[in-house]
Amino acid sequence: MKATRRSLLLTCLAAVVALLVIACNTTTSQSPADGATATIRVGSKDFTEQFILGEMYALALENADIQVERKLNLGGTPVAQAALTSGEIDLYPEYTGTGLLTVLKLPSSSDRQAVYETVVTEYESQFELTWLDPSPMNNTQALAMTRTKAEELNITSISDMAAQASDLVLIGPPEFEVREDGLPGIQAAYGNFTLKEYKAVDSGLRYKGLVDGEADVVVAFGTDGEISAFDLVLLEDDQELFPPYQVAPVVRQDVLEANPAIADALNAIAPLLTDEVMQALNYEVSGNQREPSDVARDFLVSQGILAADS
Repeated sequence: MKATRRSLLLTCLAAVVALLVIACNTTTSQSPADGATATIRVGSKDFTEQFILGEMYALALENADIQVERKLNLGGTPVAQAALTSGEIDLYPEYTGTGLLTVLKLPSSSDRQAVYETVVTEYESQFELTWLDPSPMNNTQALAMTRTKAEELNITSISDMAAQASDLVLIGPPEFEVREDGLPGIQAAYGNFTLKEYKAVDSGLRYKGLVDGEADVVVAFGTDGEISAFDLVLLEDDQELFPPYQVAPVVRQDVLEANPAIADALNAIAPLLTDEVMQALNYEVSGNQREPSDVARDFLVSQGILAADS
């Protein structure tokens, strides 16, 4: 009787061990290290446009029957890039100019195609990351004025502004006053002009300060929603100081190889995002206080990427 019980116990133990081995082997074959992730982790930086784009990417992937985990609002470029290279996330929206200057620390260029080709090549060789298709939108750093003030002073370019700088108040975030690609860079490229005043404010208050008459010129970005909402004039960067800032998904190569449907799903969004479209979408969030997820979903539905009842 004891021998029978012992034999039965050994048989049960062997079965349990076999099941554990199978489970461990299954888990290993699907581990994130080899790219075969069951869930694609979509990240974003920490501002309105990135929230919208991150939601768009997530929704498009889910529509392609890819399971998604949202890891939005990570922080600035260094944080998002580190999360991608360390494997904490699998993809996020990045800008070509940011990749060129901030990540790769290469010289600026105004040639869109050359900048894109450079970041594609260098990201692949240095980080094993792939840039998908870029959108036509250009979220470049810029200066803007109200149409009334620009026409009154006959200012259409940064050179025009520099010529009258001693009579002008520029409003923007504190860091713009010291960044190399901010005011010091503009002054170096446009003749070391001196402003009447640089008014440093929280980034969210700069447009209010402009339209309320507290300043003549505002630090802007090309796809800010306030540009179209307030009918502002973007000053021409006639010395071509700033590189193009086209947005595109940047994806870990191993993840893309294991999940090639990612490219088709996200590349379908790229041509839809122009300056005017992105300005309008951004203002839905920053001006009309809508949720980025709702704005992203409504846009993808309107473009036929998602079904209305999805």
